[in-house]
Amino acid sequence: MITLYHVPQSRSMRVLWLLNELDVEFRMVEMPFDKSLRRPEFLSLSPAGRVPALEIEGERMFESGAIVEYLCERYPERGIGRAPGDMDRMAWLVWVHFAETVTQHVATLIQQHIILFEDEMRSPVIMRIEALRLRKCYAALEARLSTPVENRDYLLTSGYSAADICVGQAVYMARHFATLDDFPETAAWFERLTERHSYQNALPGPDSGVLFDQPFYPAWEG
Repeated sequence: MITLYHVPQSRSMRVLWLLNELDVEFRMVEMPFDKSLRRPEFLSLSPAGRVPALEIEGERMFESGAIVEYLCERYPERGIGRAPGDMDRMAWLVWVHFAETVTQHVATLIQQHIILFEDEMRSPVIMRIEALRLRKCYAALEARLSTPVENRDYLLTSGYSAADICVGQAVYMARHFATLDDFPETAAWFERLTERHSYQNALPGPDSGVLFDQPFYPAWEG
């Protein structure tokens, strides 16, 4: 049995999305975004106190990129990974891990907008810089998705993959701080992703706690 420890709207959403896409049996333990992630029993699963954490056949994993690679290798018949020797293997690895480039800027903005609750703790300069860095990430996606390749609906020439899941989930979070208004190909790609049942089933449920309590957080002017 696979058990996923998950905080809604966090990095662990990409693993939940992937598990939905793989259509394998798993159990989800939904965690709150609070000090419970620092309890010894959870630190035994994820020593830095972060999600995702995964238990599978008595083994434990953390770090979303590693989990994604492992699950794709474990279930190659699902066609979501790209094996060594595949023409898209290099691009698959690049874009799977590019998700963390996007997410590092999102994490700073979450801290500035949500976690730091006193105005004097926040920096409007950091907010603006990090939002601009997200736009640069969008520009990289826009360039990739605008490449003149037949049927360029997804990040890889060979079609939909876990690369779209990982980057798509990072963009899901990033859109709370930087819009896709100036990036039409990226917006269209993201819209295609949101139509998938695997994505919809990874969204917070009606009784779930959420990290974002508003759809967009503009840069604070101070």
